[in-house]
Amino acid sequence: MLNAPVGFDVSGDAYDRFMGRYSRQLAPLFADFARVEGGMRVLDVGCGPGVLTRELVTRVGSENVAAIDPSQSFVAAARERLPGADVREATAEELPFPDDEFDAALSQLVVAFMQDAVAGVGEMRRVTREGGVVAAAMWDFSGGMEMLRTLHTAALAVVPDHPAVQGPRRFGSEAELRELFERAGVRDVEAARLDVDSTYENLDELWSAVLESAGPIGEIVRDLDEEGVARYREEIGRRLGDPAGPFTLRARAWAVRGRP
Repeated sequence: MLNAPVGFDVSGDAYDRFMGRYSRQLAPLFADFARVEGGMRVLDVGCGPGVLTRELVTRVGSENVAAIDPSQSFVAAARERLPGADVREATAEELPFPDDEFDAALSQLVVAFMQDAVAGVGEMRRVTREGGVVAAAMWDFSGGMEMLRTLHTAALAVVPDHPAVQGPRRFGSEAELRELFERAGVRDVEAARLDVDSTYENLDELWSAVLESAGPIGEIVRDLDEEGVARYREEIGRRLGDPAGPFTLRARAWAVRGRP
């Protein structure tokens, strides 16, 4: 039985409203960094509802793209959106593909949520042919992803003991990603910083996305009572300066690539 990490069994549309507005902009930057181009066969590890998968399909054609995710709802969304791609329900730690199957294996915003990230990247290396590319990207958890930083620090003020608040925030730096890839046996590791941003019409737009969000923030929101939800919204607004109109939040990611 395959199980998605807690908090990720949400609809593709909910993901789009919460994180997709950032990951859609990140995807072409990350694919460029991974040197994905026509003629390659490519794997998207932890595809979610198919944001990076779509970018890969645009570059190499759906028949040359495979993708996996442990969330049934995300796999269903990716299959519906990209019917020509080979989208399967699976985990990064047990990729359902033979050795040397792909020219590139990419993982966008996923390694921090793998049960065993070294094994997951090791599997990406296994299924990538000699001379190919293994690449991963994660948000900079030190503060470079303003939306997540705001939501996390607000949660610390409201429910400081919640497991999702106290949980590990792994692989959010260049050094951590480099070490992960080297431990997994990836060679000639290189890194880059990738920057995007997103503008919200008002605080209500951000808050509506938070209410149906994926990942640790979604876990926190769903565990709050009515009073806690109100306090959380108030705390988020306070930390953003209680904007009355549009505001922009920047997001910094670190990406690494190397040879299998």
